[in-house]
Amino acid sequence: MGRIFYLMGKSASGKDTLYKRLRELRPELRPVVLYTTRPVRSGEEEGKEYHFVSADRMEELEKEGRLIEKRVYETKMGLWVYATADDGQMDLEHGFYLMIGTLESFCRTREYFGKEKLVPLYIETEDRERLLRAIERERAQARPEYAEVCRRFLADEEDFKEENLRAAGIERRFVNREIEACAGELAAEIGRLEEEIH
Repeated sequence: MGRIFYLMGKSASGKDTLYKRLRELRPELRPVVLYTTRPVRSGEEEGKEYHFVSADRMEELEKEGRLIEKRVYETKMGLWVYATADDGQMDLEHGFYLMIGTLESFCRTREYFGKEKLVPLYIETEDRERLLRAIERERAQARPEYAEVCRRFLADEEDFKEENLRAAGIERRFVNREIEACAGELAAEIGRLEEEIH
């Protein structure tokens, strides 16, 4: 029986880097690519970080009943939609998967597949470090949107407050002070859980 290892944390906690590193350390984990209507950032590729789709295409997926979960964010650049689709990427009878998302998307995906199918991997990073990383990442964009960095930072305080984490059953935290150490800790935990499942 397969599982989805679900990586989540506040913005700029290092999730994307840890996701890529875990793909290298645990190559048996199959990626699940989410859908978004937001613009492609510098360095991103279609089908790798996300499936970048139009608002119309996202609406079609929803009408077809293929969305597992959907989130809409009112950003400084307009509405951005993120979603997980049941599009044939996952076969939980046979495979182990790695996903990345928010606490909200984790909860909705768990409702869809069942509690026993999802394993939360919650990343924590000190707020000052997250903010500095977010500003640096935004500075590298062709058109930096610093107001959006601030909006996300403040929204995370609400989305990831302790009572929400407790309600979602998030107990274990992986502290990202240094990427390689955190990736190693995550990879070891995934390996341990895979052994238990087999």
